[in-house]
Formats: sequence, C-alpha cells, structure tokens
Amino acid sequence: MRIFIAGASGAIGARLVTQLVARGHQVVGTTRSQAKTGPLRALGAEPVVVDALDPDSVADAVAKAAPEVIVHQLTALSGPSGMRQVKRMAAATNRLRTEGTDHLLAAARAVGVGRFVAQGNSLWMERTGGPVADENGRIEPNPPADAAAAVAALRHVEDAVTGITWADGIVLRYGSFYGPGTGLSAAPDAVMTEQIRKRRFPIIGSGDGVWSLVHIADAAAATVAAVEEGETGIYHVADDDPAPVRVWLPYLARTLGAEPPRRVPAWLARPLAGEGAVDMMTRARGISCEKTKRELGWTPQHPSWRTGFVHGLS
Repeated sequence: MRIFIAGASGAIGARLVTQLVARGHQVVGTTRSQAKTGPLRALGAEPVVVDALDPDSVADAVAKAAPEVIVHQLTALSGPSGMRQVKRMAAATNRLRTEGTDHLLAAARAVGVGRFVAQGNSLWMERTGGPVADENGRIEPNPPADAAAAVAALRHVEDAVTGITWADGIVLRYGSFYGPGTGLSAAPDAVMTEQIRKRRFPIIGSGDGVWSLVHIADAAAATVAAVEEGETGIYHVADDDPAPVRVWLPYLARTLGAEPPRRVPAWLARPLAGEGAVDMMTRARGISCEKTKRELGWTPQHPSWRTGFVHGLS
C-alpha cells in the first residue's frame, strides 16, 4: 500500500515509517522542517515538507502522494519543559488536532483515501466507572477549565474521524509513551526523565490516578495493524498493566537510579501545576486493549511497564 504519514519525523512517526517500510509499504512522510527530510529518507520514506495548518499545502501534498491510507500523527509536544513552552506546545497541538485534522480529512476525501488512522489519547477517559475503561468509554465531558481546550481537541479528532462515511475512520487512543525518542527514555535530554531525576515530577495528592503506558515500538506496531486491518471505530493501545501513579512512578525512579518522587498535597500543587495536572494524577482511568488484540491481532512485546522500564528505555 501507499501510505501518507502526517508527522512522520516524530517519535512514533519515525518508528511507524520503519515498520511499514519493512512490511513492504510505500511511505510518504511529512515534516515541518527541511532538516528532517534526510533522516526520513534514510528510514525509507519519501519526505515532504508540509505546513499542516495550511489547507492548500496539505491538499497539494496529499494529491501528489495519492495514498491509499493516511495516518495522522501530528503533535507539537516535543521541546523544552518550561511553563511558557509547554503552554505554547499544547496550544499548537490543539490546532493540529482540530484544524490539522480537518485539512487532512478534506484532502483524503478529495483523492479517495480508503482508510484514515488518527492519534488519540487515553489520559482523559471519562472520570466515572471503574479504574479501567474499554473502547465504549467516552472522553471526559466536564474536564477542568485549564484542560478544556486539550480535551475538546481530542474529542474533535474522535468525532471527526470516526464520523466519516467515505472511508474507514480509525482513532487510536494511546497510553502514555515511553522508550527511545520519547520524553521518557534513557536519553540524557529526555524531558520527563530529567524531571524525575531532579525530583521535579512529584506524586500529587493520593496518586490514585490510573495510567496506561505503552512502549513506543508497541504503539507503532498497533498502528501498523490498524493501517492494514482496521475498521471504523476506536481502538485502545497500551500494555496490560494499568496502574496508579503512586505505584509506577516510584518504580520508574528506582529504575532510573533516581531518588523517590516527592509527595505534594493537591491543594499545594493546584495553583502551581493546574487543576488538570491534579486531575490526571488523582482521577485518571486506565484502558483495556482487548478489542485491539482481538480485532487487529496485536500483542504488546512489553506487556508491563515493570519489565518495559528495565529493558525498553534505551
């Protein structure tokens, strides 16, 4: 198949290019930077520089590629971890998940794409029910004010993509990524790893929020399965071991050789980190991936972060 990956130079995009090329697919991969075209070409992709927020740029690139499948992996979440930079990256990502999604869908329809696969996120599953949600669960309808724009953008991706009738529209709700190329890896410049080593990533409040995690290679493999076999709908992508922050974060710190994370009361963290961060640390729900395993034949090679952190960060 001929596959167009929007966001091919990101952590999961690069992995996805490698796996798809290895399976014999032709891959056209977009990047915002001319400097990243060389590395994409080295991975086996045909690189193209695209402004994902310019509908004409997107339409032209998709028309020239004439793909059978489009994979939407556009975010702007890599970079410095300062408060201003994080807010700027979040706002840019929200635009990519709203305007960028709409531009890609319009371009896909114009060239007769048969399958459209988009990146979702599992951290904002509705805060009711048990600790783990399946694909029938919905995105939280009443998020904290400081997370409302991000949650609305995620909801837009899900509604817009699964609502198309002219192709299979698939959204993958990924767990939190770890592994090479992500913010949580053994690399010295990995943002989250650096924060944990400096004890700047605390357990907030009870730490009862349940997170699902997934190794970046496993996330890419599930995406390949969706590209080749997926049907319209939502699929969950994470390991088999959803766990509260108070459990997995100290284990991760030990694995990294760092001191235990600090404990910070919710009332103290709220004005500094925001209500959204407190909510994720105390109320988040994990996800079940049984549908993905059953329908796409996918099984994570790192079924638990307990072994994944030990063997999969470098």
